[in-house]
Amino acid sequence: MKTIFGLVAASALVLAACNSSADEAATTAEASAESTAAASAAATPAASGTIVEVAQGNGDFSTLVSAVQAAGLVETLNGAGPFTIFAPTNAAFEKIPAETLQGLLTPEQRDTLTAVLTYHVVSGRVDAATLIEQIQAGGGSATVTTVQGGELTARVVEGGVVLADAAGNQSRVVQTDVAASNGVIHAIDTVVLPG
Repeated sequence: MKTIFGLVAASALVLAACNSSADEAATTAEASAESTAAASAAATPAASGTIVEVAQGNGDFSTLVSAVQAAGLVETLNGAGPFTIFAPTNAAFEKIPAETLQGLLTPEQRDTLTAVLTYHVVSGRVDAATLIEQIQAGGGSATVTTVQGGELTARVVEGGVVLADAAGNQSRVVQTDVAASNGVIHAIDTVVLPG
């Protein structure tokens, strides 16, 4: 199990996008992110299903849905919540070697898969505007505690929100405020990993 998780961690380290320091994301980037968040919130349709149901209806999340099913998290993520999920797209999962990903989807790796997936979930509804406010209030970064128990650090970089995991690997938020009846989904471009 540790070998598989190590491979996932190593793969993420190699494939995670490297960004320059958050100091480069000055007031202009924050203002741009704020306007993006406001536009996204204004364009967000009413929620028509739970987080899992919304993800099932979006082809970009088919690998995530398969992983949630393999981990036995469907019932949890269909619960009352609210939850905020930083949802890796199919392209994010493609950054992990296929054999490693397939290994994680086996019953023997369920605990590891559950830890990875719950590291992408935050209790409560944190929309893009709220996250930007938290980043500004934190002097350029905000730390959120995940359901898994670890932390993610959010910063504004080049006009968009970037998450850093426990090892410093980074993932960019590529879509915000996908509404669900029990929370909100933000799509990310790289799988983040707990320490």
